[in-house]
Amino acid sequence: MTYLFDDPSAFAADAVAGLVASQEGLTQVHGGVVRTSATPKGQPALVIGGGSGHYPAFAGWVGRGMGHGAPCGNVFASPSASQVYSVARNAENGGGVILGFGNYAGDVLHFGLAAQKLRAEGIDVRIVKVSDDIASNTPENHTDRRGIAGDLPVFKIAGAAIEAGADLDEAERIANRANEATRSFGLAFDGCVLPGADAPLFHVEDGTMGVGLGIHGEPGVRDEPLGTAAEVATLLVDGVLAEEPETGANGYRKRAAVVVNGLGTVKYEELFVVYGHVARQLEARGITPVRPEVGEHVTSLDMAGLSLTLVYLDEELETHWLAPVDAPALHRGALPARTEQARGELWAPGADPIPEATEESRASARGIVGVLDLFAQVCAREEEELGRIDAIAGDGDHGQGMVYGTRGASRAAQEAVADGAGARTALVRAGETWSESAGGTSGALWGAALIAAGGVVSDHEEVDDRSILEALIAGIDTIAELGGAREGDKTMMDAALPFRRVLDERRDEPAAAVITAAADAAREAAEATAQITATLGRARVLGDKSKGTPDPGALSFSILMAELGAHLG
Repeated sequence: MTYLFDDPSAFAADAVAGLVASQEGLTQVHGGVVRTSATPKGQPALVIGGGSGHYPAFAGWVGRGMGHGAPCGNVFASPSASQVYSVARNAENGGGVILGFGNYAGDVLHFGLAAQKLRAEGIDVRIVKVSDDIASNTPENHTDRRGIAGDLPVFKIAGAAIEAGADLDEAERIANRANEATRSFGLAFDGCVLPGADAPLFHVEDGTMGVGLGIHGEPGVRDEPLGTAAEVATLLVDGVLAEEPETGANGYRKRAAVVVNGLGTVKYEELFVVYGHVARQLEARGITPVRPEVGEHVTSLDMAGLSLTLVYLDEELETHWLAPVDAPALHRGALPARTEQARGELWAPGADPIPEATEESRASARGIVGVLDLFAQVCAREEEELGRIDAIAGDGDHGQGMVYGTRGASRAAQEAVADGAGARTALVRAGETWSESAGGTSGALWGAALIAAGGVVSDHEEVDDRSILEALIAGIDTIAELGGAREGDKTMMDAALPFRRVLDERRDEPAAAVITAAADAAREAAEATAQITATLGRARVLGDKSKGTPDPGALSFSILMAELGAHLG
């Protein structure tokens, strides 16, 4: 249970502000934190991030020997592209940037968009995706797995390499080698409770455990009877060692960095009991544990669970694993004295002027505000049900993310219209803010869709029925391009593509009638996703657990489009 918060929607931002107030080595910037001292000139900047709710990951790892900055998204939602860009701009100082994150669709999308913008400005950017969770894919698809507690050793090793003088090419190489050598396996005894919620995202029956957990409130891939600490340790060790490399392969010397990670509720004494069994079992198999870490490193709010991570070490990886580090949540050894450079002026997003607009377009913009306000009301009404559906085979935050996104978009459009914006500017401002407010995959896709819709309309003309349909088509096409999903993958596109087909077939008819008919097709398709096993997104990892439940993204899309048709009618 999350007991202490003010406004649940501001929980992540409030937590970051409090962390910075408690740590003189951290400075808050738009979207996250950076070191108080400037990155040494020419040194690669390691920018590591993800959703909030995982502390010490990721802001707790910003310091010498590890990260230079951390973008911090909402709870369990990836930071937006603008947040990632802001932190990277403030961290970079001529040596390029490594963007490091766990391999989740929302993070891949947002960090990738930020990388594109940074590269367009001449900054060399490399991307490192941590993919250590053995439960989430097969060994031959290691790089397509999700990232869990392996974030800690991968980023620790990369940060140490940079501190030792590695340039961007070398740091990227070492980070990827660390990820290739890292394997994790976890289990849960019960789900976590989001701030303001009164029930966990999922529940594990008494006497059982969910095996193969995620760190965003996802349940395990299967349930098994809860055993003793020794039996749990055996399950974890056997799972991770199933992929142990042969001695000598890539320099492996039967030595492994070890992390026993608590997810938020399991007490340290329990973790120590488990580690005692882990250490004995590793040694019995001829593996020497190297500088083990036992504690809470990558949490999931108050989830009851734990995981085991091994990094199969060669001499290079071991050197960087053992190197000193000085971050708020990870201290080892003593770093060499260095005169810290004072940080210059912080970069912050500016307030772009509102382009001139005609009264006809301003009137259309006021109509857009009305639609977005309606969307915010509808998402608030549907939040609990969308969250319930998402919790069955996802992470349970879809309803919350849609509320945050629509509220932010509505607010941004209102502010733009109050300053005289036309239709195009209102949609673009709303899209940018939806993405930033919601984070996650759906936040990025809905935000990009609104921005694309804004590209169809104008600040100088009224938005007519034809323009409305063209804008909706442009938005859906953008979602398809960015997300890469097709019908049958069990995503929003299962509803959006049937919706688009109706629009395309009837684009010369009145918009309200066409949208209403298209929304009926979308709702039917959304409900049919209950019979599909997910092949993309977080639900993919859980296989058939998603069967019997419609995709929440497809359902929310169909609901909003039905409301839009009724509103226009």
